[in-house]
Amino acid sequence: MQIFCEKDYAAMSRRAAQIIAAEVVHNPACVLGLATGSTPVGTYQCLTEWYKAGTLSFKTVRSVNLDEYKGLSPEHDQSYRYFMQSNLFDHIDILPENTRVPNGLAADPDRECAEYDAYIRSLGYMDLQLLGIGRNGHIGFNEPGSCFVAETHVVDLTESTIEANSRFFASREDVPKQAISMGIGAIMGAKRILLVASGEDKAEAVYQTVQGPIGPQCPASVLRLHRDAVLVVDEAAFSKLAAAGVKP
Repeated sequence: MQIFCEKDYAAMSRRAAQIIAAEVVHNPACVLGLATGSTPVGTYQCLTEWYKAGTLSFKTVRSVNLDEYKGLSPEHDQSYRYFMQSNLFDHIDILPENTRVPNGLAADPDRECAEYDAYIRSLGYMDLQLLGIGRNGHIGFNEPGSCFVAETHVVDLTESTIEANSRFFASREDVPKQAISMGIGAIMGAKRILLVASGEDKAEAVYQTVQGPIGPQCPASVLRLHRDAVLVVDEAAFSKLAAAGVKP
């Protein structure tokens, strides 16, 4: 795993955006796997700036998102479809029909999951998959557990994830208890993976990802088995690795 350690969140975001932009320039019809949460926001802002400056176009890019809360409509201001529209899609020239986010209101969630996997396979998987990481090491909503789940699936969110995400909702009780998440198999099928992390509260998860045992107790640890995985962090998120003598 290649590691880039940047001084702060802004520098980390710019580095991650540069990696994504390079993929788009090299392959204008690429398939991008996209993530939500607070960490990628700065990355999306950089990409938007470069699009508005005329140096980047997403007109032939296709995207698939990692996950969506079960039970939230695309118009709900905490849905991940809403997040993607407000933080990226509405500000660039990507075609709406070229973007895909799991349907959190699907009447048959199992069918939605199977169709999502089929769609990803039809694209030939992602050329570049962007990932954030949870404090417990989750990627997408693949939570720590006894085994890796390969397929897109409905997941019960852990208490720590519900607690971490409660800051985005009016109350903890409003946080959905389930989500639809791309599975580890599809994530690992990406040609390149870009994992981003910022802040001291992610330092333990980053440490376990790089130095801990590879296993479902820290889902992100599986990325060490990928042929082309890149980790971009700020100094705060890198702090435990630095203390252990790991060099970026």
